[in-house]
Amino acid sequence: MVSVTTVANMSLVLLALFAFICKHIHADVVQGSVSLNSGVFDKIIEKHKAVLVKFDETYPYGGKQDTFKEVAKSSVSQPELLVAEVHVADYGEKDNTDLAERFAITKEAFPAYRLFINGNSKAAISYTGDTLQADSIKNFIMAESGLWLGRPGCLEEFDKLVPDFLKASDDKKTALLQQAEEAASKLTKEEDKAAADTYIKTMKKVLDKGNSFIQDEVKRVEKLRSGKVSDNKKQQLGDRLNILASFQLGLKDEL
Repeated sequence: MVSVTTVANMSLVLLALFAFICKHIHADVVQGSVSLNSGVFDKIIEKHKAVLVKFDETYPYGGKQDTFKEVAKSSVSQPELLVAEVHVADYGEKDNTDLAERFAITKEAFPAYRLFINGNSKAAISYTGDTLQADSIKNFIMAESGLWLGRPGCLEEFDKLVPDFLKASDDKKTALLQQAEEAASKLTKEEDKAAADTYIKTMKKVLDKGNSFIQDEVKRVEKLRSGKVSDNKKQQLGDRLNILASFQLGLKDEL
């Protein structure tokens, strides 16, 4: 028969092991992200133009956390965007459960993303897309905040030109197309030249077929990418989808 003392000692050992594991899991620092709690949440939100907050379990891991890390890392070069985490505990003192309840976030919804714009900590914009797709989350941030985030295959100068192009009359579209071609001629890196060429070809198709071309092309490229293609080709198609997403965002701005 196991004595009470032995059971007590085993419990202490398990608690110590649990604390050790938690300490090391928690030591996983996410570059570009800060941790928020109830005491500082509003103070931090109110000081930034845009804040993306991920509500999640205390020790998140796996593919969805890797996606968050990618998004957080991409925010480092955008000074007007802050990326943050709120760790919600369902045990012990139940840290930050008040914040989760405030924004109607349940444990089943983790990870749940909320975006706050212009320091308004009362109005949260919910992200409803795929939490395994970093580019989808970035597109959401850009669409709602107007801030630019680097995505594979995209060029900031051309991304900023796209909304003007889409809302312009046909004659002005032609002038903006020429502007894009002039900007492309000054590029030196091969990957930048290839990206610029995709922007220009898309602009020409829009001039020829109208804005409906964009969504049709997205469907076509997505179908190709989901088929049996090499990893290199899949990456190229992914870059093209990112550029097409810039046109989709431009269409949203036009509405």
